Amino acid sequence: MKPSFQMIDVGNKPIKHRIAVASGEIVVGAKAFALIRDRKLPKGDVLMLAEVAGIQGAKKAYEMIPLCHPMGLDMVRVFTELMPDEHAVRVFCVASVHAKTGIEMEVLAGVNAALLTIWDLSKMIEANLAMREIKLLAKKGGKSGLWLNPAGVPDWVLELVNPPVAKLLAGRKAAVLTLSDRAAKGEYEDVSGATLKAELEEAGCSICDYQVIPDDKDGIAATVQEMVTRHTPHLLITTGGTGVSPRDYTPEALLPLFDKVIPGVGELLRSDGAQYTPLSWSSRAVGGIIGSTLVITLPGNPAAVSEGLGALLPKLIPHLIRITNGEK
Repeated sequence: MKPSFQMIDVGNKPIKHRIAVASGEIVVGAKAFALIRDRKLPKGDVLMLAEVAGIQGAKKAYEMIPLCHPMGLDMVRVFTELMPDEHAVRVFCVASVHAKTGIEMEVLAGVNAALLTIWDLSKMIEANLAMREIKLLAKKGGKSGLWLNPAGVPDWVLELVNPPVAKLLAGRKAAVLTLSDRAAKGEYEDVSGATLKAELEEAGCSICDYQVIPDDKDGIAATVQEMVTRHTPHLLITTGGTGVSPRDYTPEALLPLFDKVIPGVGELLRSDGAQYTPLSWSSRAVGGIIGSTLVITLPGNPAAVSEGLGALLPKLIPHLIRITNGEK
């Protein structure tokens, strides 16, 4: 029997960092606006109370909206902006969370709670109040990635939800090696290697070498050794060959080359990947040092490449490169 309504089951969705921003305005008229601006409303400082109410509204969105999931929000901020020319107040609500579903309703609830509080404290001065322009400005996280209101968003909102990527690996050299029989034959495009290159370059790396070779144990070992000898890169990352299929040889090829094994690299990749899929526990990713080069193996899936780099940056890879090269 199918119910009339149902709460969406997000049990199998991955936990991701999500952020959302909403805004709204209330027109209060000249007299009430002057009292709000000067913080002299008879009932008290409405702007300060509106910020508190907005935070409470965001936290309690699930209690007011029947099919809204309860959220343990990481952060909520509410702030106001006076609009003298229109005798209005604009309210912004920003929230973030690590969760399986988005927080659009939370920030919209926060805006509404703040605006209603301003209404409540202003109505004794001006009965003809009007709330307007309540809207989602931006959200990031989940399947849809980054969404921006097509009508435009303030610069600070864009910087908040999509900050410039820090050049965490500026001045570092990296080599990229894709291990795939079919990609090496040209049967399909090497999307994983391209993804890896792009994200390393975005982090400030210069790519000193990039190759696509078959899943061959001896060939993998020889190519990695040749890359390290020729370029002495700070970082060498492979993509592919970390699973359990008959042609997955990457760990077997590289472990004998390592001067030092770093078990935590593989442990981190598996535990972080398990947030997205339990199949991550089948990965045999490894990490280690060859000479002064940090070597890390990632799966052959483009999404897993991005997720893996997300787990290793911003702290672990730069730290390991510094320590390996004797830097402070």
